[in-house]
Amino acid sequence: MLGPRYYFGVYHWRRRFRSLALAAVALTAAAVVGSRTRSRNRRVAASMAASVAAVRGARTLRQLVGPTPWSLERAKYDALASRLPLDRADRVLDVGCGTGRSLVGIAPHVPARTDVVGLDVFDDRVILGNGPRLARRNADRAGLGVEPVAADAATLPLRDGSVDVATACRLLHDLPASSAESSLSELRRVCRADGSVGILELPLVPDDVAGDPDPEAYWVDRVLEAGFEIERLERLELAGRAEPYIVIVARPTTAR
Repeated sequence: MLGPRYYFGVYHWRRRFRSLALAAVALTAAAVVGSRTRSRNRRVAASMAASVAAVRGARTLRQLVGPTPWSLERAKYDALASRLPLDRADRVLDVGCGTGRSLVGIAPHVPARTDVVGLDVFDDRVILGNGPRLARRNADRAGLGVEPVAADAATLPLRDGSVDVATACRLLHDLPASSAESSLSELRRVCRADGSVGILELPLVPDDVAGDPDPEAYWVDRVLEAGFEIERLERLELAGRAEPYIVIVARPTTAR
C-alpha cells in the first residue's frame, strides 16, 4: 500500500535551472559549429565542448532532484523527535519549516491534540514552491494539523514562554552568524521554563564566521550563550552520508 504523497519543492532551483540553460546553449552551439565546419580540428573541438556541456548538464540534472522533492529522510527526524518530550507538549514550534519536510518528519511523534506552529520566511527564491500552502498540505497528509506563520526566526512573533517544544532542523547554518544567535535567543524567550529545544544541524557554520571552527563546538557554544543547558549532544551517523548530523537537545537554564 502506498503511503501519503509529498512534494517538498526543488532546492536552489534558480541556480540549477540557469546551469541547465547554459549547458543547453553550449550543446546547441557545439552542434551547430560541428555540423557547419569542414575543419577537422574545429569538429573535434566542438565535440569536446559538447561532451563537457553534456557532463555538466547531467550533473546538474542529478542535483536538481537532490534532495528528491517527494522523499523524506525520516531517520534523522525520528532521531531528533524521539529525544524530545513531544508526547507531553501542548504547543510545538518548528522554526524554518519550509515546505514541510521537518513537519512531516516529526508528525508521528506529535499527539493529535497538540497545537503546532510551522514558521518560515517562505522564500521561494531558494526552494521552488516554498510557501505556507505547501507546508500545510504536506503536514496534513502526514496527519499533522499545522498553523503556518510567515516570519523571521530572529524575531519570533510569539509570546514569552508560550512553547513547550521547539525544533530547528537544518536552519541555523544557513543564516548569518548574528541572525543565528538571535534565533537561538528568541527560542529561549518563547520556550517555557520546563520546555525543550531540539536542533538538527549539518556539520557546518554560517558563511560569515571567521576561521574554521569545529561545527559541533561552535553550535554548543551558541546554544549555551543563548541561555540553555544541554541535555544531549550526539553525532548522528546515517547510511549513505559521509558526514554526521549534529543533534542538540537543550532546555532553558534557571538563571538569566
